Amino acid sequence: MNRTLVARLTAVVLGVLCLPPALAAEPLKATAPRKTLSAFASEQELADLFKRWADEAQRRRDEQQRARADKSANSAVGQFALPSPAPSAAAPAAAKEVAKEAVGGKAESVTNVQHAGVDEGGIVKLHGDHLVILRRGRLFTVRIGGEELRPVAAIDAFGTGIDPGGAWYDEMLISGNTIVVIGYSYARGGTEVGVFDISRDGQLAYRASYHLRSNDYYSSRNYASRLIGDKLIVYSPHFLSPWSDPWAAFPALRRWRPGALPADFRRIAPATRIYRTDEALDPFAGVALHSVTICDLAKPEMDCQSSAVLGPPGRVFYVSPNSVFVWTTAGRAGSAGTVPASAVFRIPLDGSAPSMLKTVGSPIDQFSFLEDEDGMLNVLLRANGRGEGMWAAEAKAGDLALLRVPLASFSDGRDGAPGSAYRRLPEAPGHALQSRYVGPYLLYGAGRGWQAPSATTSSQVYAVRYAQGEVYELPLAHSVDRLEALGRNALVVGSSGKDLHLTSVRLSSLPVTAGRYTRPDAAQGETRSHGFFYKSDGDFDGLLGLPIVGAGESAARQLRTPSAALLFLRNRALSLSELGTLKAQPSASDRNDGCRASCVDWYGNSRPLFVRGRVFALMGYEIVEGKVDDKRIVETRRISFAPAVLQVTRE
Repeated sequence: MNRTLVARLTAVVLGVLCLPPALAAEPLKATAPRKTLSAFASEQELADLFKRWADEAQRRRDEQQRARADKSANSAVGQFALPSPAPSAAAPAAAKEVAKEAVGGKAESVTNVQHAGVDEGGIVKLHGDHLVILRRGRLFTVRIGGEELRPVAAIDAFGTGIDPGGAWYDEMLISGNTIVVIGYSYARGGTEVGVFDISRDGQLAYRASYHLRSNDYYSSRNYASRLIGDKLIVYSPHFLSPWSDPWAAFPALRRWRPGALPADFRRIAPATRIYRTDEALDPFAGVALHSVTICDLAKPEMDCQSSAVLGPPGRVFYVSPNSVFVWTTAGRAGSAGTVPASAVFRIPLDGSAPSMLKTVGSPIDQFSFLEDEDGMLNVLLRANGRGEGMWAAEAKAGDLALLRVPLASFSDGRDGAPGSAYRRLPEAPGHALQSRYVGPYLLYGAGRGWQAPSATTSSQVYAVRYAQGEVYELPLAHSVDRLEALGRNALVVGSSGKDLHLTSVRLSSLPVTAGRYTRPDAAQGETRSHGFFYKSDGDFDGLLGLPIVGAGESAARQLRTPSAALLFLRNRALSLSELGTLKAQPSASDRNDGCRASCVDWYGNSRPLFVRGRVFALMGYEIVEGKVDDKRIVETRRISFAPAVLQVTRE
């Protein structure tokens, strides 16, 4: 295990950051924190803090200018440059008064989500009798009701009069008859939320666009938005700088209009909803305003409110049905052996005050987290993880530990997780770590990530009973590039040389590998979690779909080229058998689509879809339907909804 992490954990065990003895007597399911973070009492108190930062920045600037002048006068060799200002940008914001609303089976889901009832922004959703698809800056609808498969409508995914240059439109969610498209505009400097109406017959109409001040939200694994009921949830870290005006970066919202001005932004996070710990923040070492914005989509005019916490920079967040968890990692004063390097904030979705716990290490991505039914937070940690920004989650960064703490142990920021809350875990050889919680187990292993497959002589997936602590090593003949649930059991997807392997895992009292299917001369075509889907027919049976490409191809090809095919398998008592593939036949019009925005498929472009007993393969601008019997899948028809085929309507 990494020596730095061992030193920190040892220090915690010795009592540097012990939880009060009384905490152990609290019932595990008591999730309310004993104490919460404090909010600023007034706008003036917050302004005074920023004034102190500005005064100190000016003092340092003057001191550096004097030093430069002295060096110049003495004809010293070299130059003394002013430090570059810390990045300052805008951010989406936080929660006000949001009642927890479980979705609970209102509509059939076509998205492979982390939590049932917490939808995630994706590229394809279901609305009534229509599939709604977001691709390359446009929205499309395809009717599948009444056994049809027919393109219906299309519209630009950006507002009337908006120049989409420098913007990316990545994620879509549907609440009732409202579609929201989440994008990021480098030209306008913030998150863009496009709101569209969809009718029962699949027609689309643009309603409005809104801008949220934010940093770039892009992650190679996570999704920027969630939907619970009719509440849209967006997280963003906003980096504050003493060298510039911090107010210009505060959570704010404006409705877009031609000639929109910065003055149109309306703050949606008052000082009384900005929270902090009792620790002094050093803006010159990095401070972020971690904001959670919740927008009510039930109202004709989108209404958003924010809550935020001031803390060290960080770039990992997780949304449970109850809270947003934000993990921050930054150096702090004191020796590395006595002061934790990280903290995890818990921002409830019901509008109550956030709380915090001091920690060490860093999660890999959102799948490192689980808020379980026993009122515990479980987090898989790397000693020197770099969070999930861009491709940071794919980097191998230190050894592993599992943190398991009661939600009730969160407090006002003074308490830390005790050493007994961390459990050392075996290292997983490989490049990009994957993890998933399934039933009572945490599974993890490593593979190639976005790199091209390579020969694998031996590998392993680890199954950890996170509540009890037992760790089981399960040998594999392939890498671990994807981990998914098969009902109560699990699936490991990985490669070895030119072959793709899928191994089922029985998660009984003693976890074991159960069956393996090998697809020769193939590789996984999508790395995003949404690229996979499993349709369960019980605890042990079901159908699964996964995009595939040719042998040896890098996963990075998914950014520009649709998958070659969708592979469908049947799971019977964890024995995997091939039903067949639905193959892509893209035409020239698929590329000559007049793309004006989002012309790289950052979130992939291929999805297996199981809807009302029917099976579809979405691959780029194609949808192929197949009919499944006991032994195989056979193509029955296909359509193209490429813009060259379908007239694009503009409002």
